[in-house]
Amino acid sequence: MNQFIMSMDAGGTMTDTFFVDDTGRFVVGKAQTTPADESIGFGRSVEDALAQWGQSPEAVFPKVATGIYSGTSMLNRLLERKGRRLGVIVTAGMEDYFQLERGIQTYLGYSYQDRLKVLTHRHNQPLVPRERMKGVRGRIDLFGTEAIPLYEHEAEAAVAELLDMDVEGIVVNLLFSYVNGAHENAVKEAALKVMERKGKSVPIYLSSELYPVMQDFARLNTVTIEAYAAEPSRGQFQKIANRAKGFGGQFELRVMASHGGTISTEARELARTLISGPIGGMVGARHLGAELGIGNIVCSDIGGTSFDLGLITGGEFTTKTQPDMARFVLKLPLVDIDSVGAGTGSYVRLDPISKRIEFGPDSAGSRIGMCFEQGGVDTPTLSDCNIILGNLNPNNFLGGEVILNKERSYQAIKERIADPLGLDPYDAAEGVLQLFENHLRNEVYARVFGKGYSPEDYTLFSYGGGGPMHVAGYTKGLNFADVLVPAWAAGFSAFGCACADFEYRLDRTVNVATASPDLAPAAFEQGFNLLSGAVNAGWEGLRAKVKDEFSKSGVDAAQIEYRHCLRVQYVGQLNDVEIELPFQEIRSVDDIREIIERFEAAYSKEFSRSAKSPELGYLVTNVLVRGVVKVMKPALPNFPLHGPEPTEDALKEIRPIYRNGKWHDARIFDMDELLPGNVITGPAVIEASSTTFMVPPGAEARLDQHLIFHLRHLED
Repeated sequence: MNQFIMSMDAGGTMTDTFFVDDTGRFVVGKAQTTPADESIGFGRSVEDALAQWGQSPEAVFPKVATGIYSGTSMLNRLLERKGRRLGVIVTAGMEDYFQLERGIQTYLGYSYQDRLKVLTHRHNQPLVPRERMKGVRGRIDLFGTEAIPLYEHEAEAAVAELLDMDVEGIVVNLLFSYVNGAHENAVKEAALKVMERKGKSVPIYLSSELYPVMQDFARLNTVTIEAYAAEPSRGQFQKIANRAKGFGGQFELRVMASHGGTISTEARELARTLISGPIGGMVGARHLGAELGIGNIVCSDIGGTSFDLGLITGGEFTTKTQPDMARFVLKLPLVDIDSVGAGTGSYVRLDPISKRIEFGPDSAGSRIGMCFEQGGVDTPTLSDCNIILGNLNPNNFLGGEVILNKERSYQAIKERIADPLGLDPYDAAEGVLQLFENHLRNEVYARVFGKGYSPEDYTLFSYGGGGPMHVAGYTKGLNFADVLVPAWAAGFSAFGCACADFEYRLDRTVNVATASPDLAPAAFEQGFNLLSGAVNAGWEGLRAKVKDEFSKSGVDAAQIEYRHCLRVQYVGQLNDVEIELPFQEIRSVDDIREIIERFEAAYSKEFSRSAKSPELGYLVTNVLVRGVVKVMKPALPNFPLHGPEPTEDALKEIRPIYRNGKWHDARIFDMDELLPGNVITGPAVIEASSTTFMVPPGAEARLDQHLIFHLRHLED
């Protein structure tokens, strides 16, 4: 009996579902996302996928061993301010946290010029209003020592006031609680007493339990978002799990987490799954790269709403520990990805004063554009441009499930863009797409060269529903070693989720320094016990927490593989880097030397060898433990190669497309009918039910034995 892995990605526009069996055979299904209840779009996507196998969900789901979710429901809840009604208790004097913010947070997402203008500068709407922010006196100092005892009567009064305001949860975030959580625990005890007295009960969220890390404001944001948006999202996960059970599924649904592993929907720190879809693409690219022997990869993902870009160097991606999302500075691990508000559904507008063409950052999302009459969109999008130029087949969207109105797109481009500029509508539409692809090319260029690398040393992976349509445009002239477009590009993020291990990653701030044992042996010897004690105790405590999280899913402790990491920086500097160690306990000077050597190598790779400063000493900021349980992963397909010429069955039609200011007769191919070894020379369009791959004049695409297209620019 075949076993299956199922993974899904509920994006802003489409919900993709990926199924793979234990032989490596896979299929991708696609349906429009249903934000109010994602399980509806999930069910439709499942049916679309399995219909390609001639199977029903009821026949396959009882054989599914693993089910993984990624999506945007939690992020959308945060963006739309539809989370829980919360109260927050902070150290007295810090009650205006959310009104003041950090300076950096107030201009996140702003252009440089807008950062400088008072008129465009604005603060975020607070997740918790000032009247539900309560201060309590008491102080733990930076060493973890109680400087001022906690005023427990103030804690009780604060909880009572918040309960009278009908809060649905209480967040507690006190200064230096990551060093010593005694005061936060005392607030919790006081809260439980008040709740018992009042006959009310709401959950309490302690920063010292959930995110015991430094950077107080970022920690407050993270714990608040955990209570505000993450916790209510469990209901969305439950709907999807129930839909799967209705199909006969017996598996535990897991969620893609921001660090690149999957965690249970019952995990305590669920805010780690705030952004999960693009992470799946990075994990999938890493897995595919390992299978193909490619270590350096540029990951580029175009969906309906955004362009996501990330680097894999030496087979690994980097992780940020203080990322920003939805204009909030957070304190949690996140795979390093840049996201640009430019996707195939991005709105196209003409600035009324400058007459400059602008696209995004807002998007029609699942409503596609003016071409989709039922969507209620009144502004043209990039998809409208692609339709009138012949790049997209209006009768093939979602395999013909949705029929688009080409004439409506033409009129919108003509009236909103072309006529005000005095241009032909086709020239205007092509100009918009050229600007879009130039913008993406500049982003790719900056990402690679900004790290000091060269495109010649990297292979670019293009995926997402819109990636294959525009990849020829945003890679032209950059001279990548290769440009790969998987045949399953539209569901690549869902594929990536199926490539992720079951993994928890937990960390704790320790902030303990050491001198170099070679440069300052006396100072090093004095601090050895302090360093080893702090790191060893931190690792031991985190291992216990990881084990506890896995136990919620019934995982035997013997299955867990522990990986021990540190984040280290030079004393006095601001940026730390992450290193993995081959031991789980510091026992000798040789272990310290190993830490220093690995830090120096990682620091030189991320910054520069010339920036090394061992004379400053070393500060271990955070201890981390990753608990990993290996799971079944998709096998790379491998088919026999055929000749370069496609079969007659593969050619669907000849269709005019507008490119470089003139019409071309382009061959239109059915992607499912192409055979490994086939070479397609542009101008050509390769259509699938879930995506469209554009091969422009001067380019060719070769399909290899793994069902991956290799795009080559013949004119470069």
